[in-house]
Amino acid sequence: MRLTLPTAITLFRIGLIPIFVVAFYLPYVWANLAAAAIFALASFSDWVDGYLARVLKQESSFGAFLDPVADKLMVVVAIVLIVQANPSIYIALPSIIIVAREISISALREWMAELRSSTSVQVSFIGKAKTTAQLFSLLLMIYAEPIAQIPIFEIGLGFYYLAVIFTIVSMVIYLRAAWPVIVKNS
Repeated sequence: MRLTLPTAITLFRIGLIPIFVVAFYLPYVWANLAAAAIFALASFSDWVDGYLARVLKQESSFGAFLDPVADKLMVVVAIVLIVQANPSIYIALPSIIIVAREISISALREWMAELRSSTSVQVSFIGKAKTTAQLFSLLLMIYAEPIAQIPIFEIGLGFYYLAVIFTIVSMVIYLRAAWPVIVKNS
């Protein structure tokens, strides 16, 4: 396997995860800014690697596999850290919904690929809206500090609930698209 630039960027994103965790727990006043900056860099690199793969015509099956894995790893790690730092049902419940959806849809995609029916469950606009709302909300909740008395964490939490709505809608869309194959192969 030849390492392409988009795949190298995806691997870089995975490598940022332990650095992000360390930054999140640093006992300094700037730690939340550092953690948010690392998360923002990882989020931006997700867009960059996909863009470069298309523009440079370096799309690969390994890259197609690794990219969503890298995304889900960073998102789930961020969610776990936020829930641990803010233990409440108002954060835990939407987090459970998001993580459960990610696991379920990933398993569905894998199963559909085994059945050679993966084209039935492609990324949709609502899935992209879900990802955008998730990443933006997590970024704000990681930073968490008010800016000029603007409650950044609470705004992030509002976007987090919007992400949950998109999460549920996108899961329903995926399940509806896959339902004929599920019925046929169950």
